[in-house]
Amino acid sequence: MTRATTETLRRLAWLLGIWTASVLTLAGFAWLLRQFMSAAGLTTP
Repeated sequence: MTRATTETLRRLAWLLGIWTASVLTLAGFAWLLRQFMSAAGLTTP
């Protein structure tokens, strides 16, 4: 592979890694917020 291809793949890997981490963080926060709401009695039937 050429140097440009390697650099592009590295950048795409970073992009994918940061995107995955942000989605997982957001999902964790949503789950935690849902747990607090359930504990407070704010559930839907």
